[in-house]
Amino acid sequence: MTVTGADRSGSDLTSPSPRIWWWERRRSVVLDAGLAAASAVECALEGIDFAQETRAPLALGVLLGLLAGSTLLVRRRWPIAVVLVSIAVTPAEMGFLLGLVGLYTLAASEVPRRIIAVLAAMSFTGTFIVSLVRMRSLAGQEGEAEFDPGTGYTLTISFVLALGMSAPPLLLGLYIGARRRLMESLRERADSLERELSLLADRAEERAEWARTEERTRIAREMHDVVAHRVSLMVVHAAALQAVALKDPQKAVRNAALVGDMGRQALTELREMLGVLRAPATTTAAPPTTPVPLAAVGAAAAAAAEAAENGPCLADVDALVEQSRATGMAVDLSVDGDPVPCGALVEQTAYRVIQEALTNVHKHAPGAKTWVRIAHREGTEIAMQIENGPSDTDAAQAGLPSGGNGLVGMRERVQTLGGVFVAGPTDPGGFRVSAVLPVREPGAE
Repeated sequence: MTVTGADRSGSDLTSPSPRIWWWERRRSVVLDAGLAAASAVECALEGIDFAQETRAPLALGVLLGLLAGSTLLVRRRWPIAVVLVSIAVTPAEMGFLLGLVGLYTLAASEVPRRIIAVLAAMSFTGTFIVSLVRMRSLAGQEGEAEFDPGTGYTLTISFVLALGMSAPPLLLGLYIGARRRLMESLRERADSLERELSLLADRAEERAEWARTEERTRIAREMHDVVAHRVSLMVVHAAALQAVALKDPQKAVRNAALVGDMGRQALTELREMLGVLRAPATTTAAPPTTPVPLAAVGAAAAAAAEAAENGPCLADVDALVEQSRATGMAVDLSVDGDPVPCGALVEQTAYRVIQEALTNVHKHAPGAKTWVRIAHREGTEIAMQIENGPSDTDAAQAGLPSGGNGLVGMRERVQTLGGVFVAGPTDPGGFRVSAVLPVREPGAE
């Protein structure tokens, strides 16, 4: 950083011209060179008068004036040196332009205010003393002139002259410097605000993308639970239908009716989820190529939450168990404790966990004895345990494919509500799924 503040932020990135030494623009170089040339010519002419009065060599006076006036070329880099030179040549009555421009540059720079005050006082004092001495010497030379200025008049004129040489450039420089600092402060604040807005936009886009991903995951989980369970039961009933079609026509008719009912139920649930997916498209007119805004994602989540209120609940577990029993699976259902009102999402999650656990039994342990236990613990938690014994039938014979997403989906559902999920094999060779859910949904009062 220079004392003029010209290098505070490095080179001006918006300037089309390259940086030259301490000048940021070419017009600054031209201005300082012009001022330095004008001041050098002025000081050289005044140096001739000074050399004649002091009877010094004329070339010395001219050289002194040229050197003193040309210091304006470095006023932006070393304003203190320029002011000191102007004060030094004040007794020689040269450097009028040098003093004015030097004080202005000093006041507009980043030099501490105490230094500016001291140098301005020195310049004022030097101009005042030189003016006073000059006026008295002129009055002494005129001797018998009719007009003989008094001491008060001489002091007043000298003071006004010194004040006129010091105050205007000083005040103008202070104003320009303050204005420059204000503009730079506003520019920095604008840049900072622009960066913050860009950061907020990036974060908003990240949140929107996260919300879209979460919503896609939730919908995929719902579709997996609905399709996997219903279709698994349909496959089991279809296999039973094929086996008893000729031996027991009445049982085959019942199995066919069950397959039809389950297919209709699966289609109904799929239509409900597809309706949730289509809901945002009716509320926004954005083209498909436009990124989905966060508000649209929120609307989809709200629609999904509304649909969850109409979804399955713990009261439907009996029907769910009966569907598995109808396929020939031995399922034992037990409920402990007094049921308490739960959130719609909690009941739906509990239902889906039991549903997916039974689906896994159909896939991996067909014909195995299964126990479904539900416990309401003091009105604060709902505990579920679905356990099956070993199966005498090879799982491959069931013909049901598995994608490995069942346990992952159950764990995600339970942990989203702040619950605990544990699953693993048992010592007899079966499998156990356990989950504990809080009665209240997170954030509910």
